[in-house]
Amino acid sequence: MAKKNEVTVEEKLRALYDLQLVDSRIDEIRNVRGELPLEVEDLEDEVAGLNTRLEKLDADIEVIENDIKSKKNQIDESKATIKKYSEQQKNVRNNREFNALSKEVEFQELEIELAEKNIAEYKVQIEQKKEVIGQTKERLDERVKHLEHKKSELDEILSETEKEEQALIKKSAEFEKNIEERLVNAYKRIRSNVKNGLAIVPVERGASGGSYFTIPPQVIMEIAGRKKIITDEHSGRILVDEELAKEEQEKMNNLFTKVG
Repeated sequence: MAKKNEVTVEEKLRALYDLQLVDSRIDEIRNVRGELPLEVEDLEDEVAGLNTRLEKLDADIEVIENDIKSKKNQIDESKATIKKYSEQQKNVRNNREFNALSKEVEFQELEIELAEKNIAEYKVQIEQKKEVIGQTKERLDERVKHLEHKKSELDEILSETEKEEQALIKKSAEFEKNIEERLVNAYKRIRSNVKNGLAIVPVERGASGGSYFTIPPQVIMEIAGRKKIITDEHSGRILVDEELAKEEQEKMNNLFTKVG
């Protein structure tokens, strides 16, 4: 006979299974969200990257336009120099001075020719960058629309489920406090080692829930007796009998209806 205030094995099993049902419900809610938060984060990063690229392209164009202005100023200076030297040629005293000025004029003409060539190249570069800007803006517009759609989708799911999730997380923490730490740790360890997060499962048709391995009749009787905590030798999960599972599921469904 259990001492007064001593928690029986059955009560421990019920508390653990309740905790499992609450945590499984939280898992379901999070599965509904799925990869959406990550998708939104990736899209936000992509949009930020495209904006940075556009800023850099605009800055590049500004630098090139300043280079064009510089070359145009250089052309103006060379033209002014040519005019000056041409005027001086009218007053030269000998062929040597005339030829020297002619060489200076020729040099300035080559400088103009080179500057005009540079300007033409710079203009091609600007056109190429403007083409990339156009493509980038198209991509950005498409990504922004996609991001807005995904954010709207996520916000809708969050508005539907966030309140329930927070209430269930609180309930999960409350349930944990009522279960001895050793069992909670065992439950969490098992839960982290199984794909579907089910650490506690009922016996269904002579096998542990979700398993094809049959359980010996003697062990099934022990589980139904609720006198000790029994684990499945194949999966390591804690086992409860089907009747206890149904009773707790019904109780927890009522809770889910209230917090949902």
